[in-house]
Amino acid sequence: MKILKKIALAALVGASMGVFSTSAMAEASDGRIVYAPTEAIDLTIKRIEVALASATTGADAETVASQAKDALDMSKEINANDKVDIARSRANNHLKAARNAAKAGNIPEAEQHLRQGLQAFNALKELL
Repeated sequence: MKILKKIALAALVGASMGVFSTSAMAEASDGRIVYAPTEAIDLTIKRIEVALASATTGADAETVASQAKDALDMSKEINANDKVDIARSRANNHLKAARNAAKAGNIPEAEQHLRQGLQAFNALKELL
């Protein structure tokens, strides 16, 4: 009887794990937009180019910082594989540095980091 209880408990736990699996719940909901990896990279690059254009045309530091933040937020949509994720994380460091430089009012440094981030995100396409 003790063995039967253990088997029944193990079966119940196994079935409940299968029902509430995180991989089964990982599908996109109705309100969420899911981008293909190349599309997400392209959208991120476009946002970096907008921030870079603002930095080169003499926009104020707050605008450049917010546009760098937009590019950083868009980069979170890039989901492909581990190599791409590691490279994306490294490229994000340039965007974070650009945002911090822009917040500090150092637009030339922010522009330099945005250029490096743009190159890093363009290199992500080769990893797909």
